[in-house]
Amino acid sequence: MKKVIVIVGPTASGKTKLSILLGKKINAEIINGDSVQIYQGLDIGSAKIKENEKQGIPHHLFDVAEPNQSYTVYHFQKDVRQLIEKIKYPMIVGGTGLYIKAALYNYEFIESHRNSDFELKLQDESNEQIYTKLLNLDPNVKVDLNNRRRLIRAYEQAILGEPRSSKQKKDELLYDVLIIYLDLDRSILEKRLHERLDQQIAKGFIDEVKSLHQKKIIINAIGYRELYAYLDGKYTLEEAKEEIIKSSKKLAKKQKTWFKNQMHPVMLNALSPTLYEDALKLVLEFLEEDE
Repeated sequence: MKKVIVIVGPTASGKTKLSILLGKKINAEIINGDSVQIYQGLDIGSAKIKENEKQGIPHHLFDVAEPNQSYTVYHFQKDVRQLIEKIKYPMIVGGTGLYIKAALYNYEFIESHRNSDFELKLQDESNEQIYTKLLNLDPNVKVDLNNRRRLIRAYEQAILGEPRSSKQKKDELLYDVLIIYLDLDRSILEKRLHERLDQQIAKGFIDEVKSLHQKKIIINAIGYRELYAYLDGKYTLEEAKEEIIKSSKKLAKKQKTWFKNQMHPVMLNALSPTLYEDALKLVLEFLEEDE
C-alpha cells in the first residue's frame, strides 16, 4: 500500500517550516492541503509559500485555479490521488480536514450536474415519498431526509444502478498514512495569530483583498471576508483584525477536535525544541516499515 505523510495543524503552527525540513531529508514532494492556497492571487492572506522558500522541493496544487473558478473537494480528491500515485514520497501539508480526508479515505464524490428534468418529475412528491422509493432500490443507503437535493440525487443514482450505499465506506483508508498534528497552546496560538496578521497587513494583505474587491470576486475565507467588510465600511480596521483573530481561534479549536476524532493523528508539540527530531524519527520509522 502506498505510503503518504500528512502534516496538519492550525494556522501559525509551523507546518510549512517542518515540511521543508522533512522534505529535504527524505526527498519528499509536497502536496498542498489548504483549500485557499489552491487559488491564484490569494497569497498573503493564505500565507502561501514563496518560490525561494521551497528550497528546491517540488510543490503541487498551489495556484491551480483562478479565484472566481470553482475548484471543489471533488477536484481536489481526484488531483491528489493522481499525484500520490506518481510521487515516491508524497507529503500533504495543510489544515483543510475535509479535503485531506476525502483524498485519503474511501470517500466517493460524483461531479454533480443537476438533472432539472428528473427533479421536475418529482416536484409533487414529498421527501418522505421519495425516501420510501429510494429505500426500495437501495435499502442500506444513508441520506439526510431533509436535504431534498441530495435525496433526489441518491434516488437517481439508485435508478441508474449506482446505489449510494455501495460508495459509503468513508472510514476506509486507501493508503498507508502517517498523520502528524502540530499542537499549540491556545495562549501562544493567539499571540502568533496577532503577530502573523500584523506581518500580513504590512506585506500588503489589504491591497490583495482590495484588488479582489474591485473585481467583485468574493472569497469566503478567514481574513478575506473580514477585510471585505472593512472595505465596505462595516468594520474599522481594528474591528476587522479582532474578527479575524476570533474566527482563526474558533477554527483552530474546531480543527483540533475534527482531526483528533476523524483522523487520529500523532500529536506533537509545535514548540518543542526537539520537534524536527521527533517528527523525523516518526517519518523514518514509518517509511522503513515493510521494507
